[in-house]
Amino acid sequence: MSATRKGSISVKTQDIFPIIKKWLYSEHDIFVRELVSNASDAITKRRTLDQNEVPAGKVTVTVDKAAGTLTFADNGLGMTEAEVEKYLAQLAFSGAAEFVEKMKAQGTKPGDAEIIGKFGLGFYSVFMVADEVVVDSLSYQTDAKAVRWTCRGDVDYEFADSDLTEVGTRITLKIADDGKEFLELFKTRATLTQYCDFMPYPIALKDTSAAADAPEEVINDTAPLWKRDASPLTDDDYRGFYRKMFPMDPEPLFWLHLNVDHPFTLQGVLFFPKVNLQKPMQEHGIKLYCRQVYVSDNVKSVMPDFLQLLKGAIDSPDIPLNVSRSSLQGDPNVKKISNYVVKKVAESLKKLFNQDRARFEAVWADVGLFTKYGCVSDTKFDELARGLVLFPNSEGKLVTLEEYAAAVPVAFQDKLKDKVLYADSRESDEGLRRQLLAEGVHAITTDQMIDPHFMQHTEAVKVGERQWSFTTLEAQAEHLLGDRPTTDEDLKIRDFFKEVLGGEVEVKGLKNASAPAFLKVDEQMRRFQQMTRSLGQSASAFPLTKTLVVNPSNGLVQNAWKLWDQGQDRELAKKLATHVRDLATLSSEGLPEGQKEAFVGRSQDLIQQLSGMALSKT
Repeated sequence: MSATRKGSISVKTQDIFPIIKKWLYSEHDIFVRELVSNASDAITKRRTLDQNEVPAGKVTVTVDKAAGTLTFADNGLGMTEAEVEKYLAQLAFSGAAEFVEKMKAQGTKPGDAEIIGKFGLGFYSVFMVADEVVVDSLSYQTDAKAVRWTCRGDVDYEFADSDLTEVGTRITLKIADDGKEFLELFKTRATLTQYCDFMPYPIALKDTSAAADAPEEVINDTAPLWKRDASPLTDDDYRGFYRKMFPMDPEPLFWLHLNVDHPFTLQGVLFFPKVNLQKPMQEHGIKLYCRQVYVSDNVKSVMPDFLQLLKGAIDSPDIPLNVSRSSLQGDPNVKKISNYVVKKVAESLKKLFNQDRARFEAVWADVGLFTKYGCVSDTKFDELARGLVLFPNSEGKLVTLEEYAAAVPVAFQDKLKDKVLYADSRESDEGLRRQLLAEGVHAITTDQMIDPHFMQHTEAVKVGERQWSFTTLEAQAEHLLGDRPTTDEDLKIRDFFKEVLGGEVEVKGLKNASAPAFLKVDEQMRRFQQMTRSLGQSASAFPLTKTLVVNPSNGLVQNAWKLWDQGQDRELAKKLATHVRDLATLSSEGLPEGQKEAFVGRSQDLIQQLSGMALSKT
């Protein structure tokens, strides 16, 4: 080989490098990952092909701020001059030319999926930050000679002899003015940590300005948790790995170790994080890797939305990547992987439910939202996990819908059948809830923002033998608690309350005379308002029409009616009727903030009048 040999490749587009800089990657620090990933691949190939004793694989990244260079060295396979020309000059440049023509023909924007994975441009990402690139390489082949390839960001390059004495490749970047940040040790360290934290060979970071005896800094963990056998791992191992990936998070609730090799290859660990409903949900909690090389934290093409509440890592060589490895192509494997993860997550929840119900209930406040969301949004998950969904019953015990139905007393089974009584808060419909509980009938509380959607979905989509329907307590009160038909006196009581209070009034004779009245709202309108509120919209634009349902068997109602009917003290009768409505409002939904003071005033006035009457009789 002559001391120096120049060459160039025929590329029609002369502005190829400026276009690569503009279009190749949205984030320039990707070049670090590309070079380290190539080095890792070269080490793996040498371990496979070299028949001689092979040293332990290693990648060394050296920052030389004084010289303005960043160097990547490996002890992998190495290349001959012919291989350097073939793989760096010919194939990659040809790919670059095709890339540019595609850009021009389609008017493609950066990151568009149409051009992904087709151009072999990983190495040329270096020209986003470098004015000059020098590649020194010595092939593992017998009698190979070290070669140096130099390119200054145009279509010309030159070969020369190299001083490299160890098998492998050394790539030296002369950093351009707009890439000077990579000459700062903290920037290169942060980039290596982001993209190469779990690569399979040690990555050492050196600083030429450091003392000669300074200890070598190894950036990565070469054996991440997902590559290890799950059986000997302890809870502390998983918690420690989670802290490494998400140092600011509280400890995870539990986790799922993934490992499959057919019909695709996938490994990973997914964690169920503790959810803070007072804060926005964090995106990008799942990191994608390809053979331990970080790819992206954008998993929307691989994972359904509801699983993106999870955190952890998924490593698969079967996920197709684009040129920047940050978006994913449509591919049959992607759907298979998604279905597999959905199934494994559902099975993990079911296993915890069956084997440790107490722990399942303890974490339900955190996993309930995503479980219901999964049922609503994914058919397969719904089939597997709907039977695990829990709701608090009237005593605060968490029950599934099947358990709720099984607890209905025999006397009410025909009346309820597959109906589920619900209240949208623990405080609402308290009076009716107490009356029903006295009969052994529970209601569930549906106070999560996802609940209206889950209820609607469950009513529309049947899973298993039952077709559930949800109904409010007040809608079923007469059906469940009524003890007699309406009498003429009942109608007179109704007319009295309507005259005094106005609005809609009904009378229903109930078994339990303790509650004087309750408020009834149209079922569909209540559902509509709940749905509106769950979508983050104000429900005030859709006010509910409320009907006061009076229990004529109640002593307070009877006394108010008698005072009115007998003309003894109609003003007191009005006050008692108003108090009945106040009690119904308190029991059903609570008083609005602006009405509390008025209620207190009315109550004090009523008590004062009644106590005065009692004293006058003594």
